[in-house]
Amino acid sequence: MRQNSDVLIVGSGVNSLATAVILQRAGLRISVFEQASEPGGAVKSGAYTAPGFTHDWAAMNLSLFAGSPFFQEFGDMLTEAGLEFVPAQHCFASSFADGRWLGIGNDAEANAAAIHAFANSDSETWRALSDEFPDQASHIFAILGSSFGFRAVAKNIWKLLRAKKLSGALDLGQFLASSPRVWLDETFTSPHVKSTLAAWGMHLDFAPDVAGGALFPYLEAMANQAFGMVIGKGGADTVTRALLKCIEAAGGTVTCDARVDRILIEQGRAVGVRLSDGSEHHAAKSVIANVAPKNLSALIGETEPHYDKGLENFRHAPGTMMVHLAMESLPDWAASDQLRGYAYVHLAPSMDQMARCYQQAVAGLLPQEPVVVVGQPTTIDPSRAPAGKHTLWLQVRMVPGEILGDAGGEITALDWQTAAEPMAQRALDIVEAHAPGTRAKIIAQRIVTPAELEADNPNLVGGDQICGSHHLSQHFIYRPMRGRSDGTTPIKDLYHTGAAVWPGAGTGVGPGYLLGKKLTS
Repeated sequence: MRQNSDVLIVGSGVNSLATAVILQRAGLRISVFEQASEPGGAVKSGAYTAPGFTHDWAAMNLSLFAGSPFFQEFGDMLTEAGLEFVPAQHCFASSFADGRWLGIGNDAEANAAAIHAFANSDSETWRALSDEFPDQASHIFAILGSSFGFRAVAKNIWKLLRAKKLSGALDLGQFLASSPRVWLDETFTSPHVKSTLAAWGMHLDFAPDVAGGALFPYLEAMANQAFGMVIGKGGADTVTRALLKCIEAAGGTVTCDARVDRILIEQGRAVGVRLSDGSEHHAAKSVIANVAPKNLSALIGETEPHYDKGLENFRHAPGTMMVHLAMESLPDWAASDQLRGYAYVHLAPSMDQMARCYQQAVAGLLPQEPVVVVGQPTTIDPSRAPAGKHTLWLQVRMVPGEILGDAGGEITALDWQTAAEPMAQRALDIVEAHAPGTRAKIIAQRIVTPAELEADNPNLVGGDQICGSHHLSQHFIYRPMRGRSDGTTPIKDLYHTGAAVWPGAGTGVGPGYLLGKKLTS
């Protein structure tokens, strides 16, 4: 058995890499093993359609990383290692079938004026929310960025009670438990405004009627206005490349095409890993697994009944299909040419449609009208395409990981290899309805099915890009299960990280940061 590292890490997603950087600062020797041919998990980029066109494989928005505590600590080092962001002032918009549109950027008065065109009362509400956001954000971010140990929870509750008194704390608790529809119906009057914000819930498994989802439309809207949005210069993998450079500069190793078949356990303690080639590697201090719960179970076998059952019962969100397009030019949006300037354009016409789409996907059906997220990265970062050309990043939400039928009654295929093309055409039909002539601008395309997403990265079970539902029964103290939100396991010196662990999905590397701090405190 090779003994060359203090800590072995299974998987090279950004949470793994962030943990590695923190541990190396404490003087520990790190080795990372990745089953794929390149590192980064969902945060990688490549010429998936044609030479000269760079596409983000899954994650595009790096705002959470740029605003993370990890970046606050290590930003200078990462910038020196080549990390570069490109800011987007015009963050997200929605285009509607009636020819209207609404966009949100980082100009509060412009946002309020845009909302005023739909409902005067809604613009006043928006201004009030904007004024309250700094205070609300301080409490919400404290919760989302905290571990769920007793001391941390008690400290946050005490601060919340001091600042907001009992009534204010209870109001915040009610908000955190509310569904997007409940909060949006209580807050706004215009269906267009509600739909524009509700679309963000679909990014994170929160259809309009799912409890606990109100937080995400609120945070995305207010945070984008307050801080703007950033993407990676040249591709989202600028984050991955910078992290790798820092790890390697400190003597760490990241080995690709190295699938871990088993985590080695002796006398109740994790001591190393066995790779698919039969080689074994010893960890002097600990093993960290950045894997989906069901995959962790396969690596360690039986442990304690409660823990084993928790891994088995961990629920995944519906899948996602990606369509990467190399384009002659940006879409000609019928509602307004101004839509060309937005990082994201959501095609999600109503909360009812979003709810139907979600329920159809959960039932195993290809949605009749999926939500389509149109990312326009080259409007912000032209370096991703040849001069004058563009890329589009289409995220089709939600779709089933396993197809049982078609809600539209048109697609007969029950396997993704056959269903991919007609489902992509259904999504493009939606884009075409809002931007006629888009198909004629396509130079090349690459469809990535839920099955391919999982094959490339086993954490994305069934194409679930967030590695597990964030519904209340599987969030906060219950992510991935009660008592294990800090990444501990029943096995001594074995730790769990990644999007399946609190605080969950996103590019903010919260799970990796919290675990790294825990192991070095």
